[in-house]
Amino acid sequence: MNVQVSLWLQGLLHLFFPELCCGCHQALVDQEEILCMKCLLYLPTTNFHTHDDNPVSKIFWGRVPLEKATAFMYFNKNGLAQELMHQLKYKGRQHIGFYLGKRFGQTLKDQAGFDGLDGIVPVPLHPKKLKKRGFNQSLHIAKGLSVGLEIPCFEKQLIRSEFTSSQTNKSRYERWLNVKSGFSLYEGDVLIGKHLLLVDDVITTGATLEACAQQLLTIPEVNISVVSLAYAQV
Repeated sequence: MNVQVSLWLQGLLHLFFPELCCGCHQALVDQEEILCMKCLLYLPTTNFHTHDDNPVSKIFWGRVPLEKATAFMYFNKNGLAQELMHQLKYKGRQHIGFYLGKRFGQTLKDQAGFDGLDGIVPVPLHPKKLKKRGFNQSLHIAKGLSVGLEIPCFEKQLIRSEFTSSQTNKSRYERWLNVKSGFSLYEGDVLIGKHLLLVDDVITTGATLEACAQQLLTIPEVNISVVSLAYAQV
């Protein structure tokens, strides 16, 4: 099949079965990927990474020592970020996590404090939950960040060793009790002396990220920064 025929068939396929924007669900046009230009323009980005005393950083003050903390988008009820996170987490559209993670990584790449990162660690799922869902959304976000930041992703060193109930509808203290001893390390020596970026999908009270960070900080000479794709105000 020559190139012209292949392009013609691709155009015909797109005409009858167009790819849809994951935000507004309208047909994507040439050069658009995952999101249309309008949704990309109205993506509710926080720009928290441009200042240290941002709302995500303040969550962890006095709780766990971090180098940097930020989130990519505001998570508002019935908003664009909620729609994207719902499709990622519950509709199995892992490519959304990778795409947004990559864009986030490109934003952070030359930002002071994030330019000295050595690797990325996604918040893990317990094997039971992983089997039920089929994928770890934080891992796909982390892989996108890895491409955007051009640093490796360490996906096996942090383990969810206890199966816990959902954090939804729990208070801040209840969330902390639910996860405080739920993580452990596997061959953590490979992370000695590294500045690690800990990644979750949505941050609300920070309980899960705090528990993960505390475990990683048991590794000698490790520094931790945290990011999430979305920030939901309590």
